[in-house]
Amino acid sequence: MIQTERLLLRPWREADREPFAAINADPKVADWLGGPHDRAASDAMIGRLNAQIEADNFGFWAAERKSDGVLVGMIGLRHQKDTPPGPCVELGWRLAPHAWGEGYATEGGRAALYWGFAMLKVQGILAWTAATNVRSQAVMRRIGLQAIPALDFEHPSLAPGDPLRPHVVFGASRPSKVTTKESAR
Repeated sequence: MIQTERLLLRPWREADREPFAAINADPKVADWLGGPHDRAASDAMIGRLNAQIEADNFGFWAAERKSDGVLVGMIGLRHQKDTPPGPCVELGWRLAPHAWGEGYATEGGRAALYWGFAMLKVQGILAWTAATNVRSQAVMRRIGLQAIPALDFEHPSLAPGDPLRPHVVFGASRPSKVTTKESAR
């Protein structure tokens, strides 16, 4: 679990299923996912996310707003083996549209990145998004990630010609000194 000024990044709960399904079905979110996910797919995703958190002691955590307990999405890190930049540790997020533009992705992403370097023995952490997703790319830059064009790829789960298929990769290398205190910011 990670706490920031406004967020709690934590394992998923039964009560998260309905709001997460709403996020995954929202047309604004679905535009970046290659289409909406139904409730069954969303629930299965929560099961996979919690299994990964249980196995690795980290993952894509539920992102809860501390002020009112509302689930705003997911933010975190995971081992990625299947997507072309992998194997690696991936930093990622998915937020409800009502939470867009509030700085939650930057705040939670930065905390997850610091946590990753403080707690994991990795030399780098990567993040990627569709080449057209300039908002996520802006978040990556605010977090401190740098573009790595040599790792850009065509997402294998999207059909050739799909406008979301071209992906750009950003990353950060392990800082020379990382403290656990930084991970709590």
